[in-house]
Amino acid sequence: MTPKDLNQDEFDSYYQRYIDKLSTSISLKEGFAIGQKQVISFFKTIPIKKHGYRYAPQKWSIKEILQHLIDTERIFMYRCFRIARKDKTPLAGFDQGIYMAPSNADKKTMESLLNEYSTTRQSSIFLLNSLSENDLKCIGNANGSAMSARAAAFTIIGHEIWHTEIINKKYLDK
Repeated sequence: MTPKDLNQDEFDSYYQRYIDKLSTSISLKEGFAIGQKQVISFFKTIPIKKHGYRYAPQKWSIKEILQHLIDTERIFMYRCFRIARKDKTPLAGFDQGIYMAPSNADKKTMESLLNEYSTTRQSSIFLLNSLSENDLKCIGNANGSAMSARAAAFTIIGHEIWHTEIINKKYLDK
């Protein structure tokens, strides 16, 4: 199962920006394993002096972006799980902005954030390994729009690519 298997009716058009970041030939499970290695490697290369950096007053720090990736993965894998289990209950959206302050991301070490990310990713991989292709094709409702379990999962991978590109462009002196 690759991103090219997705149909436009499996996700809200807002998520296209993340899906478009994915190689059309990478499988979902490969994408999670490769993404984990790339994200950990990427954040480990960021100098400590940049961890709390914000390129503008209201923007998140690099640590907060990593926390956001963790939080988003948890939410989207919950969506994936519920939809794959054929739960037709509409799933609420989430306001990513209100999640940040109580996360205390800037008070955490990069090492603890990366451990939290790894643990979250391992849990996601275990879940994906427990689901069949038919389970992943199930479509439910998330944030008022149709979403398949596989679209929720693919969105996670593209979302982290999106944010690492932003960090490279706006946070790091490259």
